[in-house]
Amino acid sequence: MAKALLGYVGGSDPRVLAEMRRLQQRVQDLESELIRMQAENDMLSAAARRDDSVLDIDVSQAEPALT
Repeated sequence: MAKALLGYVGGSDPRVLAEMRRLQQRVQDLESELIRMQAENDMLSAAARRDDSVLDIDVSQAEPALT
């Protein structure tokens, strides 16, 4: 599988080549999503450290958002 993702597949079967390209694109898409999510997580973590008021919410006294 790793060889297929890296493009070391022998033969000229167009279905195999198309699948290889699809898998390579999927790996790139997932890597991009991971980078985006890590950046978003870092941003949310920094915001949570700055805003300690979130920790002060008393759940027993909180009102429901929708009734």
